[in-house]
Formats: sequence, C-alpha cells, structure tokens
Amino acid sequence: MSYIPNTIAERKEMLGSIGVSSVEELFAAIPENLRLKGRMNLPQAKTEFEVLSELTALSEKNTLFKTCFRGAGAYRHYIPSVVRSLASREEFVTAYTPYQPELSQGVLQSIFEYQTVICELTGMDASNAGVYDGAQAAAEAIAMFRERKRTKAVVSAAIRPMTLSVIKTYCRAADCALTIVPARDGVTDLAALKAALDGETAAVYMEQPNYYGIVENAAGIADAAHGAGAKLIMGGHPISLAVLKTPAEYSADAAVGEGQPLGMPLSFGGPYLGFMAVKARDMRRLPGRIVGKTADAQGRDAYVLTLQAREQHIRREKAVSSICSNEALCSLTAAVYCAAMGKEGLRDAANQCHAKAKYAAEQIASIDGFGMKFGGFFFCEFVTSCPVPADRVMDALAKQNILGGLPIKIDGEDCILWCVTEVNTKAEIDALTKILKEVIY
Repeated sequence: MSYIPNTIAERKEMLGSIGVSSVEELFAAIPENLRLKGRMNLPQAKTEFEVLSELTALSEKNTLFKTCFRGAGAYRHYIPSVVRSLASREEFVTAYTPYQPELSQGVLQSIFEYQTVICELTGMDASNAGVYDGAQAAAEAIAMFRERKRTKAVVSAAIRPMTLSVIKTYCRAADCALTIVPARDGVTDLAALKAALDGETAAVYMEQPNYYGIVENAAGIADAAHGAGAKLIMGGHPISLAVLKTPAEYSADAAVGEGQPLGMPLSFGGPYLGFMAVKARDMRRLPGRIVGKTADAQGRDAYVLTLQAREQHIRREKAVSSICSNEALCSLTAAVYCAAMGKEGLRDAANQCHAKAKYAAEQIASIDGFGMKFGGFFFCEFVTSCPVPADRVMDALAKQNILGGLPIKIDGEDCILWCVTEVNTKAEIDALTKILKEVIY
C-alpha cells in the first residue's frame, strides 16, 4: 500500500517537469550499494489496542516517585488544571508555523502574550518567541553578542553543568575563546572574574540563583563586565523573579533561562522552553522571531511576525544563529500558567519555595554530618555535605518512594544539592529528615 497521496499520473507529471522518467532515474546519483533493495524488514503491524498495551507495559518499568527533592535545572511546581486544558486544545496542538498571519492570529497572539509575560518577569524591553531550552538560550545569547573585535566569552563555573556543556559546544564551533571563572564558597570569584576580563571580552554569563542555589553578587559582576565594555547575560529561575531583583534591575543586557517551571511538567526531560529577552537597543540581535501587535485595514487588533533575523534564512554566511523556529506550544503553556497564577500567585509560590527550602535546610543541617556547605542567601536550592556515600542516602530515600537531592562532588567531597518548592509539605520534609537520621545512626 502506498502512503504517498499523489496519483501515478501526478508523479509522472512531476518527474517529467524536471526531466527524468522515473524515481530510479531521479536517484541515479546514489550508488547501487547504498540503495534499499526489496521491502524493509519491519515487524508486522499491530492494532491500536496492542500498541497501547505494549506501551503501557513499557511505562510500568518507570519509577514514579511520590515525593521529589531534586532540581538542578528542572523543577516540580504546582500546575493549575486550566493550563493543560487550554494548552491541549487542538487549535494550538496542531498548528505548525505562523508564516501566514491572516490564518495564524491565535498562535501569533499566544506568542505575543508570552513575550509580554517574559518582559514583565525580567524587566527587559523585548523578548523573542523562545528557543528550545534554557541551555541553548544561554549559548545563543553569547553568540548574539559576539563581534568582530570582541570574540571572547567569560562564564562563571557556578552555573549548571549542562548549560556550560552547551556553551562549550557553541564556542568551539564558532571558534570563540571561552574563559571559565572559578567559584569560591559557592559563588563566582569576583576577583578572578575581573582578572579574566579584557578588551576582547564580548559577554559575561552568570546565573541568579546559581547552580548551588545561592544568590550571587550580580551588581558586582555587572559592574565588572560593563567596566570592561562587555555585555552581561543573566540566567535564572523564572519563578524566583517574582521576589528577587530582575535582570534589568541589575543592569543586565540579556535575560535568559529555562521556562520549564512556568507550567511544564518534568516529562522525562522535555519538551522545554528557553526564554530570551534584551533591552530595546539589542532587539535586532535577538535570534529567532518576534511577534508584534498592529492594526488591520479596519482598525482591528492584528498580530504579525514583526522581526526575524532574515540572514538565518537567506544570508546564512552572515548568520549568528541557526534558530528559525520556536517552542510555540510551550510558550503558550508558560503564558497560560502566568495568567492563571497572576502576580500574587507567582509571588506566593516563590515565597513558599524559599520558606520551605529554608525550613528543610535547617532540619537537614541539624543532623550530624549534613551541615550546610555554603553560606549566603538561597532561593529554593541548597547544598549540604554528606557523611556517608551519597548513593546510600539516595537508595534509602528511594525505598520510601522519595527522589532525593542530586549527589554532587565538591573538592572531592560527597555533597547533595537539595531542592524544595511550594509543592513540598512540612510532613514530607520531616519524613526526609527522619530517613536521613536513620541512614547515619
């Protein structure tokens, strides 16, 4: 059976129009030994019921933890039921790309609303429609500020390892020099940062809060970066922006981050959403697309693709990015989540994250050997030392259906990066503390 919708006559007409008589002639340039001969050796097709049964059986191999104390870049937050209800409407799920604005007003408006939300959260002037994830947003921002005479990037070692890995890949491919500034006491070493800056530095990247959960001296980092003529890119947890200073208040030139906390479940790693926002002066540097609001001939609201970096499509040799798309369904989800929560709801969620994390830190640090690794103010994550192998702690928690914090090594010492959000209860934190005591006593 053929799944190609064109008729045999239509195929012959298309082949004839390009001067060949058959599909075989069309692919004549492909060596014979590379062509598929005969039918593919595929298993026999299954019914819908059989496929669902097999997939269900496979899913039962997964471990679904009832309680989670792990973050490190992906976070479990409360998601109002209206978010999934609206984001799963078929008008949005099946829409592809808004190249024809007269047919895509709903999708374009959803992106416009998302951009507005990101600008309100970050304090920036312009946001793009989003990129694939937070790590890519950070790497794209560094590439965005790279110039002919400034080709060097300076990055704090206190950022998320996965983000650093992506930045390294981008810089290696673009022949961009990368300097990694060490962390001291869990935060960026400001003296080392200043020493690393020079006239070739295009951008400095830091995260607020950083990988260890600590709120950095962003003002000092911003002054150092700008004093060297470099741009400051600030990554961060979007919900923390409801209570912490915004990137704009720290005079950052770009705000980036992972949008997953804004209404997206953990989902085994994706799909997620990278947000990017800049000041108006750098709006034309943004990769991807920007949706704008205008009026049609009758004066009605209308949404259009206001700005796209066209060289990504037609002048690739001058492009600073290969991003030509966006995570439209995820950006819609983020916009709906923020609308459902509202300013007070987001602020309440952020305050609960911090208050519960502070309580958990106090309880865990009171256990012998589980002291706080670093001082300083933290948002919803913190690091403790671990007096026994971290795997033993994780196994004990897993037996109680709890996903513990992330085991990490700091100067060769076993430590645990814990995360507490608004969905964690006092009873869960107390149960965690009880198990940790049992592990070492």
